Amino acid sequence: PDSLRFVDSPPPVDSFALSDSPDAGAAPESSEAQPEPFGGGNERFSKPEHIRGIYLNAWSAGSRGRSDALISLVSRTELNSVVIDIKDATGFISHATEVPLAREVGATGEVRIRDLPGLLNRLEAAGVYPIARIVVAKDPRLSEGRPELAIQDSAGGVWLDQDEVRWLNLYDKRVWDYHVDLAREVVRAGFPEIQWDYVRFPDAPEALRARSVFPGADGRTRTQAIRAFLGYSREALAREGALVTADVFGVTTSYRKDVGIGQIWEEFIDQVDAALPMVYPSHYWTGSFGYEKPNAYPYEVVRRALRDAVSRSAKVEGAGAVRPWLQDFSLGQPVYDAPEIRAQIQATYDAGVKEWILWNPGSRYTESALMPRGKVPSWLEPVMRVGGEVVPVSQRFQVLGEAVPEDALQAEDSIALPEMAVPTSPGGYGPKTLPAIVLPDTGAVAGGI
Repeated sequence: PDSLRFVDSPPPVDSFALSDSPDAGAAPESSEAQPEPFGGGNERFSKPEHIRGIYLNAWSAGSRGRSDALISLVSRTELNSVVIDIKDATGFISHATEVPLAREVGATGEVRIRDLPGLLNRLEAAGVYPIARIVVAKDPRLSEGRPELAIQDSAGGVWLDQDEVRWLNLYDKRVWDYHVDLAREVVRAGFPEIQWDYVRFPDAPEALRARSVFPGADGRTRTQAIRAFLGYSREALAREGALVTADVFGVTTSYRKDVGIGQIWEEFIDQVDAALPMVYPSHYWTGSFGYEKPNAYPYEVVRRALRDAVSRSAKVEGAGAVRPWLQDFSLGQPVYDAPEIRAQIQATYDAGVKEWILWNPGSRYTESALMPRGKVPSWLEPVMRVGGEVVPVSQRFQVLGEAVPEDALQAEDSIALPEMAVPTSPGGYGPKTLPAIVLPDTGAVAGGI
C-alpha cells in the first residue's frame, strides 16, 4: 500500500503543535445518491479473532488461477484473510461498478475483477475473510474527469506533484461521498471491511507544496480533514454493518508531528476500527531507532515501531486496533526471505500486537515464512533475522542480550506461535509456547522523532 520511504534524512515537519482534541466538526450526513446493492450483503463473513492476511492486487484477484492459488495458500497456512484492490492508485475501479460518478469519469475503463460475486463465493467457501482496499486521494481518473475536485494550483489550474500526478482535495465532501458510495456498493456485495489507503495529502517538496490550494479548507488543518473523513466514512459504513480501517505511514507510530501529509497517530486512531502502519524496515531512513541500515534489522525495527504505536494508543480513548503491514519484498540488502519475514511477524507478537498483513506488490508470498495450518510439530522451529544473525526464533532474546521478563504472558495467553520447539535443555528440544516480551518505554527515534 501507499508508503513513504525515508532513507537519508528525516522528513520535514509542519510548525504547529499537536492538538489534544482537534475540533473536526460534526460529521455531515451521508450522500443522498446511493448505489443499489448488487450482491448478497456482508453478513456471510465472520471476522477472525486476529487478522493475519496477504494482499491481492486486482489482477491477481481477477485471475481464476492466481486467486485460487492464493486462496489455497491461505487455507494451508496460518493466514486467514485477504486484502483485495477495489480501487488502486490508477483510479480505476476493479469491478463493474454502478456508481454513476465512476462511470462518468471513465473509472470503469479497466475492469480487472470480472466476477466479483464469484470471487467472494470462493472466499466464503474457503473460510477466508475479505477486506476491500480503496485508494482515496491519489486518483488520476476522478481528478482529471472532475478537476474541481482536485487540489488547485495558486498559479491557476490543477496542482501537480513532483511526478505530475493530480491529487484529490480531501477537504471536499464530494470526494468523501464518492468513496463512501464505492465502499457501500462493495459492502453490499459482501465485503465486511473497508480499508482506506492514501488517506493523506501529497508528500511533495515544500516549495511545490506551498503552491497547493484547497478550496473548502476553511482554516482546518490537514490532520483535521483526515480525521473528519475517517469519522464520516466510519459512521456511514457502520450503518451497512462494515468495519473501517486505514493504511498509514509507518513513521506515524513514532513521529509526533505531521510530516506534511496530515497523519498524526492520536488524531486518527479513534476514528477507525484498526490502523495499518506500514512498518517496512526498508522504508526507514538511516539512523532510525539507532540503526545505520534499518532494513538489516527487521525484528528490532518492527518491534520498536509497534511498541510506540501500542504505547500511544493506550492513551487514546476508543483507539482502534493496531494491525501492521509487514514487508514480504526486497529493497536493498539483505534480500528478504523467510528469516526476515518471520522476524517481523515475531516482532509484532513481541510488541503486544496480535494481527498483521503481508505486502507484496505482485502478490507473491514466501510460504516458507509461514507456519502450516493446524498443530505445529514439536520439532519444527522457524528461524529469523535478529541482531544481524539468522537464528532459531527461541534464541532471539539471547542474541539481543535480553532477559525474558518474569511477567511475560503464560502459555495459554501467549500471542506467540503455539506448540513451537524451544530448547528445554542444552541440545534438547520440546514443545513450548514462546512468551511475548514486555518492552520498556523506548523513548524517541533517532532523527528527532
